[in-house]
Amino acid sequence: MDQHKLAAGDRFPELHVTTFEGAGVRLGQPRPDTDTNWQMVVVYRGRHCPLCTKYLNQLEGFREELQTIGVDIIAVSADSQAQLADHKTRLEVGFPLAYGLTQAQMDALGVYVSLPRSEQETDHNFAEPGLFVVNEAGNLHVVDISNNPFVRPELQALVNGLRWIRDPDNNYPIRGTRKNAESQLQYR
Repeated sequence: MDQHKLAAGDRFPELHVTTFEGAGVRLGQPRPDTDTNWQMVVVYRGRHCPLCTKYLNQLEGFREELQTIGVDIIAVSADSQAQLADHKTRLEVGFPLAYGLTQAQMDALGVYVSLPRSEQETDHNFAEPGLFVVNEAGNLHVVDISNNPFVRPELQALVNGLRWIRDPDNNYPIRGTRKNAESQLQYR
């Protein structure tokens, strides 16, 4: 089956979700009450995934550093609000958590989708991990999509890379925008 995948440089799709607290937000747009102009959107599997819990808790340790370089964070899953409420008992994060990611939204993001193995795992299809960093123009600057919970960006390396990208002295463009390796060589 041919599956659409978002590419570096693409416009991030207009997707609206609801945070645990009930606020409607648009993914890819930093919260107005933050001093940021980029947003990291972390798509995670849901409460049933201990690796997601660990990753989100580790990400919290980088929240202030990301804020300093102008990157807001939001995490979202296909869980229900009740499932997120249960998951929050194991999460120690200060960034927003959203729920209710639909199949159409997962398709728009191009994330891999899995069926639950049993009712004990969860009661709905869920997204495999995806991480999207959206710049101030609303374009994808960093894209990482995995088909399983075991492969995710190492957070210190990611934050170091974002610090490098965000430094105006580096003038670092979006990388990986060429879809055809035989394209004419141009140095940039």
